Amino acid sequence: MDPLHVIEKFYQPGSDTHAILVAHSRQVAKKSIEIAQNLDRPDLDMEFIEQAAMLHDIGIFLTASPGIGCTGDAPYICHGYLGRKLLDKEGLDPAFGLVAERHTGAGISLDNILRHNLPLPRRDMVPLTLEEKIICCADKFFSKTFANRHRPRTVPDIIVELGTIDMEHAHRFARWASVLQL
Repeated sequence: MDPLHVIEKFYQPGSDTHAILVAHSRQVAKKSIEIAQNLDRPDLDMEFIEQAAMLHDIGIFLTASPGIGCTGDAPYICHGYLGRKLLDKEGLDPAFGLVAERHTGAGISLDNILRHNLPLPRRDMVPLTLEEKIICCADKFFSKTFANRHRPRTVPDIIVELGTIDMEHAHRFARWASVLQL
């Protein structure tokens, strides 16, 4: 499966949004592979990690995020589960859709959804597999916004930023960062 072929079903090649998505996805894929290789775990599926990292943000165009050229109707926080719907409709292995759904923040728990009345389906959307955790963590190093897209964040910066959302995210990412040797 060629992730760029899937992306181009939803994003016009040459458009700003396509360029932003592909550049960000390549950064996340490269970082995901780097993290996975550092773990020295032969059971990790490197091809899946790379492909899923390329597709994790496929739902952004459905959100109202003008800073990255997205003119959809949904709040940005919805891009993960909307991406899962797209990937599932494409007939991909459901594992790809789960990566898309579970990568937002440091995953979003049902408790978090309910406490903050988030506009999301009422279910846990927290990474469960090692591959999901790797991609979720790798994603946090890179911004899609123009001003910050070329400067990777540091682990302490990511923890602070996630803490502004909810301390649950910051603590979860910090645990994963330790396990993944980030």
